[in-house]
Amino acid sequence: MGLSVIILAAGHGKRMNSSLPKVLHTLGGLTMIEHVVNTAKQLSPEQLIVVYGHQGEMVRNALQSHTITWVMQRERLGTGHAAMQALPLIPDGNNVLVLYGDVPMITVETLKQFVTETPKNSLGIVTAYFPDPTGIGRVIRNEKNQIIEIIEEKDADEMQRQIKEVNTGFYFAPAEFLRKWLPTLKNLNAQQEYYLTDIIAMAVKDSFPVHGMILVNYQEAIGINNLNQLAEAENYLINKN
Repeated sequence: MGLSVIILAAGHGKRMNSSLPKVLHTLGGLTMIEHVVNTAKQLSPEQLIVVYGHQGEMVRNALQSHTITWVMQRERLGTGHAAMQALPLIPDGNNVLVLYGDVPMITVETLKQFVTETPKNSLGIVTAYFPDPTGIGRVIRNEKNQIIEIIEEKDADEMQRQIKEVNTGFYFAPAEFLRKWLPTLKNLNAQQEYYLTDIIAMAVKDSFPVHGMILVNYQEAIGINNLNQLAEAENYLINKN
């Protein structure tokens, strides 16, 4: 099966307090999205699709030296809606890996492990234990320790907010199943957005296997939403090297 990589990069990034699109802020000498593109290319995908939105031409210009298929998300209606914009371009026979332009520290070693370990015809998800999971979707498991749902923090109750295992947002699944699930997403949540996370519950409902891989180093999955987080990520990269 061929591999299609979708990088979601349409976010506005208001909390960066900058006129620059969020994914064009630099980290270790490269823009955040360049880190993700370079990592994705090492997987030798058949397709590399970037879903862009806010100030999209700046993002396209910054990556013009790369071979990328560009897809515009005209309305920012959530991650599920963003991924759906790319689906028409992806062959049914392909597997799809979803990455994020503002989660730049994920390594190719982790992604290779994820793609390799996810069984055929199952939905792969990367989870991690965050010391402070504030603001991140929590992983809900059943009594058999199987992942059955992701609850976004704004929709979680007090008990669910105590959970430290979080959703990193990285998914791996056959395109044909995403084509089935994504158009049926609902926006009945606090944000009124179409959450990509809801495909977990859909897979469970369809008795489709969900494979969770727990990230050893949670820092690889930190999303950068403000300048403080960008500075912390810079320190992490310096100390790591």
